[in-house]
Amino acid sequence: MTERTPTPADLERLLAQGDHARAVHAASAMLAQSRRSFAAWLGRGCAHLNLGKLIEADADLDAALRLAPDDPQAQLLRGMVEQRLGRIDSAVARLARVAASRAPQALEAAVTLAEVYWFAHRRDELARFLEAGGAWTADPRAALMRARLASTNDPTGAIASLTAISASAPSPVLRRVAGFDAVGLLDKTARHREAFDLATRLHAETTPRFDLEGFLQAPREHAAKASAGAKWVSARADPVRGVALVVGLPRSGTTLLEQMLDRHPAISGIGEYEGIDTLGESLVALGAWPRGVGFVDRTAATALQRAYLDGARARARPDAAWTFDKTLRAWRWLPAIAAVMPGTVCLHVARDPRDAAISTFLSYFHPVSDGWTASLASLRAVAEVERSLLPRALEVLGLPHESLVYERLVADPAAHAARCLARMNLAMDERVLAPESNARAVFTLSHEQVRRPINPASIGRWRNYAFAFDASWDALAAAHEARIASAQ
Repeated sequence: MTERTPTPADLERLLAQGDHARAVHAASAMLAQSRRSFAAWLGRGCAHLNLGKLIEADADLDAALRLAPDDPQAQLLRGMVEQRLGRIDSAVARLARVAASRAPQALEAAVTLAEVYWFAHRRDELARFLEAGGAWTADPRAALMRARLASTNDPTGAIASLTAISASAPSPVLRRVAGFDAVGLLDKTARHREAFDLATRLHAETTPRFDLEGFLQAPREHAAKASAGAKWVSARADPVRGVALVVGLPRSGTTLLEQMLDRHPAISGIGEYEGIDTLGESLVALGAWPRGVGFVDRTAATALQRAYLDGARARARPDAAWTFDKTLRAWRWLPAIAAVMPGTVCLHVARDPRDAAISTFLSYFHPVSDGWTASLASLRAVAEVERSLLPRALEVLGLPHESLVYERLVADPAAHAARCLARMNLAMDERVLAPESNARAVFTLSHEQVRRPINPASIGRWRNYAFAFDASWDALAAAHEARIASAQ
């Protein structure tokens, strides 16, 4: 019996249920029947966007807009994709048109536009946008934008506003975002105990139960194999060229390094690209992770490599020979990188585990996928596994790499930049020493810090929260001190 072709109503239902993987399948079936189905292109673009597959979403929405150039929903979604791909001017122009229209999507377009202005450091434009008024300014998210703007001149007032939003906003996402914005300001104004207590409350109220042991199972296995010293995975595809990525935990200086190297004319930073996660999840779906990655079919490995490369190049400047991926999860997928992406240059960054942990704990991370950030105990457990895995696994797997210590990088950025560039067979360029001059928008937690010259201000930050660290951190701290002493 022939399977029934899904209808637009079926697709809408799947999207409303959040079943984005099945929505992609349904939309693809609709497109197999008719390539002129606007509903299918739009629905698949929306599903791909929600799955983090931005290149696929961009192509789908481009096709939708060719069929209906003025459709406000397609314009809104395309603007969201362009924002995340770093095409800021195009995103602003597209979102502004929708925001100024009478379409039902005008409010969401206005809120998204305000977010783009904030993270792209276009603060004057954000202020004018708020001053212009409009229906969107009655939305609770506009109050967040007002508080963010006020934070530059009136941090005390902004803290009060943000804390109020975190306690009363109807959306749990908005409560979490506003709350962690308040945490950041409390920390900046030396109200450290208040910052810690608010972060603790936010994590408790908005982070669901997280399977920490399941999260660490594969990295623990790989750390044990790396410790044994025998290479346990071989290449299953041809070597890649012009690909570099960060390997390390969040808040370890990864954004700083990306913004530095992005200033080199031959390197294009591509932000926190989801390609390595997609590669790893595909191996899981094939039943090859974690133990069968060294035996994955070569045709499948080549296809996975091509998918990563296509997405990376789509995010890069056209004239750049190298892409630099600031993914935060590559450290968990090292055997997959060795098998599918041999030749990838890995830049490992390590920071005092207490500094990285408190910086992470006080920051907004996704409560589901990054639920391990919700307590110092789980942060310590992850740091212990990461330190047991790196950099030893990079050496054993034969991945070209450099291991950097954040404290040394800040103290001597020229030498460390030169090391990274030499690993990529590139000459030193003095522009990499001024990451604060990088015009590319930063949509990470470090977007404020990287707009300042390289400085050691965050080193030893954990001491403001010494009350939260006990002797269980001593071994990690001592190991890092030894690493600093022996680092180049």
